[in-house]
Amino acid sequence: MSIADRTRVTVHPFKARLRLTFVIGLIALFLSLTVAVSVGAVSVPFPTVWGIVINKLAPGFVTPDWSAGREAIVWDIRFPRAILACFVGAGLAIVGASLQAVTRNSLADPHLLGISAGGAFGAILALLHTGLFIGLLTVPLMAFLGALGATLIVLGVSQFATATSADRLVLAGVAVSFIVMSAANVLIFLGDPRAVHTVVFWMLGGLGLAQWNQLIYPLAILILCGAYLWGNARNLNAMTVGDETAATLGIAVKRFRLTVFVIGAMITGVMVAFSGIIGFVGLMIPHIVRLIVGGDYTRVIPVSALLGAIFLVWADILARTVMAPDDIPIGIITGLIGGVFFVWLLRRNPG
Repeated sequence: MSIADRTRVTVHPFKARLRLTFVIGLIALFLSLTVAVSVGAVSVPFPTVWGIVINKLAPGFVTPDWSAGREAIVWDIRFPRAILACFVGAGLAIVGASLQAVTRNSLADPHLLGISAGGAFGAILALLHTGLFIGLLTVPLMAFLGALGATLIVLGVSQFATATSADRLVLAGVAVSFIVMSAANVLIFLGDPRAVHTVVFWMLGGLGLAQWNQLIYPLAILILCGAYLWGNARNLNAMTVGDETAATLGIAVKRFRLTVFVIGAMITGVMVAFSGIIGFVGLMIPHIVRLIVGGDYTRVIPVSALLGAIFLVWADILARTVMAPDDIPIGIITGLIGGVFFVWLLRRNPG
């Protein structure tokens, strides 16, 4: 058997497995969305859920046999919330995967590196102090600037402390995260007490403020930045091997790493603006994905997005149902799951 024949024999089963993973993932995502829109304080049958959705997308195609109240619950409250969960989960997952590649650290995550804290700082600053000076874009813009600022501070601290290793970079990120969150608490302390309760959303994470007219912002950022990261999957593969190897392949290592950090800050900042701080998604999902499809980032990026979306939809389902009719902040759910996963990861990689 020739080398080409052996290559076809070994590659085709893996491609088939990847396609099967995508098909199963898309089916799981569809079912997850159905459950997310159906369950809650007021249950809505599955056929009614998709009947309402179809009627909204193609009026007159089905005969409405549901109440106006159920239609409002499905279309105006739960469906945009579930869609936002997909966007946020996908965005945080691909950011985590990319950061783990360019830092060569399996613990890299937008939450641990302080990027999420910076995004929350920017959002709180806009809500309590600057006001919406450019309308609805103010909070996403300020969240991005905060996330970018935190990212640059982490890089600056790592250079100042000569924390050049991947492990020490994460430690610098954790330190900066504490500092930035302390600054955010100062903003809350100095803010109008009547408005302070609104920022609890950004501190604990939640999807309850999702609205159709705002989903375009996280969607646009996810598509544009996700396309860039996926298009540079080969560079991410090279970065996982080491800076010297990546440089020999013609990659401007420092510039590419900084670009990935900026892209990660952009995605995280915008997602934080609409969901608050949601930790550990970027840490957990890429590890699970690599166990399923391997370490090639041409597969890791899209599958991470898909699995991240599914995970956060189910986290939101738990947040809405565990103490129904009250909502638990989704950051609590992801924190509990992520903490357990973190311990398991340390156990699995004791070195």
